[in-house]
Amino acid sequence: MSSPAFDLARIGAGLSFAGALADVDRALDASTGLVVSAPPGTGKTTLVPPLLASRVTGRVIVTQPRRVAARAGARRLAQLDGSPLGSRVGFTVRGERQVGVGTRVEFVTAGVLLRRMLDDPGLDGVDAVILDEVHERALDTDLLIGLLGEVRQLRDDLTLVAMSATLDADRVAGVIGTDAAPAPIIAHTVPAHALTERWAPSPVPRLDERGVTRGFLDHLADTAASAARELQRADPAGDVLVFAPGAREVTEIARRLASAIPDADVRELHGQLSSAAQDAVIRGRAPGGPRRVIVSTSLAESSLTVPGVRVVVDSCLARRPQRDAARGMTGLVTSAASRASCVQRAGRATREAPGTVIRCVDERTYAAAPARTAPEIATADLADAALLLACWGSPGAAGLRLLDPPPAESMRDAVAVLHGLGAVDDEGRVTDAGRALAHIPVDPRLARALRDGAEIAGSQVAAGVVALLSADMRMPDADIAATLKALRHRRDPIAAAWQREVDRLQRLVPAHRPTTAGTDEVGFIVALAHPARIARRVERSADGATFLLASGTRAGIRGPLADAEWLAVADVARASGRAAAGSGALIRAAAPITEAQLERAADHLLTDRVEARFDGGRVSARRERRVGAIVRTTVPVRPTPEEAADAVRRAVQVEGLGLFDWCAAASALRRRLGLLHRELGEPWPEMSDAALVARLDDWLAPELRALASGIPAARVDLAAPLRRLLPWPAAADLDALAPERLEVPSGSHVRIAYPPLDEPDALPVVAVKLQECFGWADTPRLIGGRVPVLFHLLSPAGRPLAVTADLASFWSGPYAQVRAEMRGRYPKHPWPENPWAAAPTRHTTRRAARE
Repeated sequence: MSSPAFDLARIGAGLSFAGALADVDRALDASTGLVVSAPPGTGKTTLVPPLLASRVTGRVIVTQPRRVAARAGARRLAQLDGSPLGSRVGFTVRGERQVGVGTRVEFVTAGVLLRRMLDDPGLDGVDAVILDEVHERALDTDLLIGLLGEVRQLRDDLTLVAMSATLDADRVAGVIGTDAAPAPIIAHTVPAHALTERWAPSPVPRLDERGVTRGFLDHLADTAASAARELQRADPAGDVLVFAPGAREVTEIARRLASAIPDADVRELHGQLSSAAQDAVIRGRAPGGPRRVIVSTSLAESSLTVPGVRVVVDSCLARRPQRDAARGMTGLVTSAASRASCVQRAGRATREAPGTVIRCVDERTYAAAPARTAPEIATADLADAALLLACWGSPGAAGLRLLDPPPAESMRDAVAVLHGLGAVDDEGRVTDAGRALAHIPVDPRLARALRDGAEIAGSQVAAGVVALLSADMRMPDADIAATLKALRHRRDPIAAAWQREVDRLQRLVPAHRPTTAGTDEVGFIVALAHPARIARRVERSADGATFLLASGTRAGIRGPLADAEWLAVADVARASGRAAAGSGALIRAAAPITEAQLERAADHLLTDRVEARFDGGRVSARRERRVGAIVRTTVPVRPTPEEAADAVRRAVQVEGLGLFDWCAAASALRRRLGLLHRELGEPWPEMSDAALVARLDDWLAPELRALASGIPAARVDLAAPLRRLLPWPAAADLDALAPERLEVPSGSHVRIAYPPLDEPDALPVVAVKLQECFGWADTPRLIGGRVPVLFHLLSPAGRPLAVTADLASFWSGPYAQVRAEMRGRYPKHPWPENPWAAAPTRHTTRRAARE
């Protein structure tokens, strides 16, 4: 027996968006794709799902970017529907599920739906999907748009609705629409309550190399406490909402506020809290309860509605995933929040009545912030996305219609990470191991650490480390092991959230007991996740130590871990100052590791080979044992001829052809061949440094062997080797097309100076006395008549008179002035009126005779 329809009138009572439901209904009659834009708090997340459920027989899936928003959305709709949570309305988030057989509307996080689609790509039993908060441009939501687009090509009955508080509606409509037409757009607006903007810039910097400064946290807490006291006098029913960049800052500010205003109900709101604690904040103030000050991450920016807020205190900071392509590092970075995000935050104060926003920056700093938040797909590490796409059958997002394509370099790096984990093959196709990792809902590197680490260290230890690395938690002295030990003895919300995640992760892998009793395996598990971040100390100072990572990056650290020889690094970020020890990067989370452990964790990075080098004209060799870029041991050895020749080849590839002394003949031949390639192309060879280095073995192999045997580079004549590149039989035309010398009418053979390779428009030059050109009416041309000669015409004394590539124009124009000036200076030399018809004069100076 089917359940009764949702009572939309009862559910929508008092919600502004109820007035737009008829428009939504009509739009869905004409299209299975729809874009809905409406401000936060209007009720779109509450009303659109039951409306869709009344139109279809299957389940309606509603995605949210955050777990707390999915739970809150489900609880709110179930409450308004008057049904138990988990019956008609349910939710599924990481580690928690309340769904029944008769569930019509299911709220999920975008990541849950992504992994569900790997096992059920057709979404059997689902007739509609609503993607909420699309404007946040979360990576998982962006990927869902592409995957659901493919599903809808096979299922024209599947309805897709994209919803957001603010979004580029036309662009989204074009992506989720059909080839024939974009999806229709329903834009719902409501009159805004008045917002008062105030500015409270901090007297101390907001950020330093370690993150948010303590002084700025003090400033935020003081500003919020003052605002709460002022609001208590003006509007005792109003609450204060404080925005901080991350969970650890939320906790620090809340602790300060609890001390500053002990009569207030200070609440935290972030993703690491229990669902009960989060729900208590969302429910609002109890009747007759004390004033509330809620300190939140961006969670409350648009995903959740916190009732009763009249004042927002904004740090104007945000913490987002950021990839540092230059150093191959990815992590959460705290930086200025976009102005669009700050506007969303301010809007939480005016949802129910006029309100105030206090921004803890000055107006100039606010104006300099980015206008909008960059899409996560453009800035984040893509390893997890690349694995999901490979499992879907679209490696690199090939063929998917996305709002923005993933950056090619980021995707290449992600695929390289997956290949190192054994998750994809050489062609980028997913392996069986990759599919297994994809079903563990954490980053693939952490999934590998959990799976493989559990077999050696035990599932409890492995889950504890992975749960910590997944959390946004600052670790004192960057010490992971010490932080884990402290968490096991703490009794606070953060420790409770960590323990819940440990329990969840343990259920994802078979139970294992440790096989290495008495050995600390924390560093080993970290190294399993991040083998390229295994690091060795290369410098120690009073301020700390510098470590070289297997990836080649250097990073600094202070504190007890600076004394370790080897570290497994979990988090490293770009930084400056004393903490980075001049390396440009700072280790923010690490654990000691032994060489035996790193050999197990990073066996694919281990090498044992002879490295020969060519330096100062000599070849030397050493046998080196490495882990990535880190040299573990090195001893001198005698290189084989092959190793020596390879060393010379690498030296030329690195240092370029400047390693050799180019004689005049070799340089001239290279320029001649360069002009031939420029004008005729193949088969004439390219003469650039890059092209010649790429073909070293084709023209320089004997000389490389000679250098390897000890012959100095200065004794290598490159003219003969260059001739090995001449194409046959075309080489027979070399002297005709690009001669070394040009015969002028006087009978002299003057050397041609061919243009440098880096001047693509330059002409070959002939410097000759003007009288020797008498009898030439037009400029001679080279390369089969394609390229004119540029003449530098000289006086009888060899001084410059004129430069021309058009003799005919010169004779008929500028020559008359030259003749008038030179006749008196050189009366013994001929200066005919018609030089093109005159006989040339041969000048037999000593120089001409030599030439």
